[in-house]
Amino acid sequence: MKQPRVNSNSRVFLFLQGPHGPFFNALGRMLQSAGAQVWRVGFNAGDQAFWFNRSNYIPYRGKPEGWSATLTKLLLDLGVTDLVLYGDIRPIHSTAARIAKARGLQVHVFEEGYLRPWWITYERDGSNGNSRLMDLDLSQMQRALEHSGPQAPPPPSHWGDMRQHIFYGALYHWFVMFLNHQYRSFKPHRELPVSKEFRLYFKRLALMPFHRLRRSWATIRVRWTGFPYHLVLLQLGHDSSVQAHSRFSCMSDFLKPVLEGFAKGAPHHHRLVIKEHPLENQREGLERRTRALAQELGIADRVHYIPGGKLARLLDHATSALTINSTAGQQALWRGIPLRVFGNSVYDKPELVSRQPIEEFFARPIPPKMSAYLNYRQFLLETSQVPGGYYSRSGRRQLLRRVVDMMLLEHDPYQTVLGEIATKEPQLKIVG
Repeated sequence: MKQPRVNSNSRVFLFLQGPHGPFFNALGRMLQSAGAQVWRVGFNAGDQAFWFNRSNYIPYRGKPEGWSATLTKLLLDLGVTDLVLYGDIRPIHSTAARIAKARGLQVHVFEEGYLRPWWITYERDGSNGNSRLMDLDLSQMQRALEHSGPQAPPPPSHWGDMRQHIFYGALYHWFVMFLNHQYRSFKPHRELPVSKEFRLYFKRLALMPFHRLRRSWATIRVRWTGFPYHLVLLQLGHDSSVQAHSRFSCMSDFLKPVLEGFAKGAPHHHRLVIKEHPLENQREGLERRTRALAQELGIADRVHYIPGGKLARLLDHATSALTINSTAGQQALWRGIPLRVFGNSVYDKPELVSRQPIEEFFARPIPPKMSAYLNYRQFLLETSQVPGGYYSRSGRRQLLRRVVDMMLLEHDPYQTVLGEIATKEPQLKIVG
């Protein structure tokens, strides 16, 4: 069943905030080439700097409490049919999504890939804990795959996004810090002042060679010990997945129950490896906090801290993995490694993730059912995961080749695949 394409000449897309860098600008230009009208609302100098067409750029200089009324008027005046967001949690986006849905508009949500780093996520109406995946069970996904086409192609070997990600983050915050005089009412969705955000990004960029050396040595020490180890996958404490879809307000809050559970439940010859997020900028002092907690619990000689870096080498030999709800958890599942999560996640299905108490998990972790995970992964690849990246030029090119056509279709990626089953098997109930 081929999905109908909605006439792009009648579509009006309104963009809000996107990933740091030029991706949203390139996406808007591609939609214009398809015949659609495109507008962009900017909330600070960083938004303005990365949207290169001033004729369809609308600055919002009002206070946060006036945003709802302004957006409602914009939707009406411009005849908007589609809203485009990067993430659906920050206040201006959650407000906009609620208003747009009430008016029956399409809400397109971009996020980092659930199968990152070689894919991005494209969904409708919500992502992460608000994704339609939360209400789909694996039996529905498996039945959908029985009617699907050929297997998805393998990913490219390298996009090179990390350096560009850090660079565009630093540049974006530089614009906000030094050129934001026209947006005096702007309030960032994160608690940290913009000036400190910029300094942290710049420091991370400048110290990358030093961090690489430290990271390599710490990783070698872990791999050469020969001890079994459990791997903790830290996230960014300010990330929306943590703030909106877990009970933790920061990574320090997450570390305490994990280290306590390890001290009580893990065999004495096991080690705990804490791996920080590659973009962690030390706003919480996590390494210092980890060492202090380990010292209090009497396990300082069994706890290792890895300052960022690539995950594969550590995961390949891990006994288990723990995270709040990081997408990196899927790399553990891909390897058949037992996984324990502490927040709401799109892959938190009973066939995949352990529900054991934390002490019991450290003692005898239950692995995922690999056949179930392979079906889950394939379902994502055939629906919401789009090859490419936001930050590197090659990643953006690859992404644009496919995602614009997906945005112009009538149904979202999940409805498209599940609709096939509904047509052939009317007795299946579709959730979401």
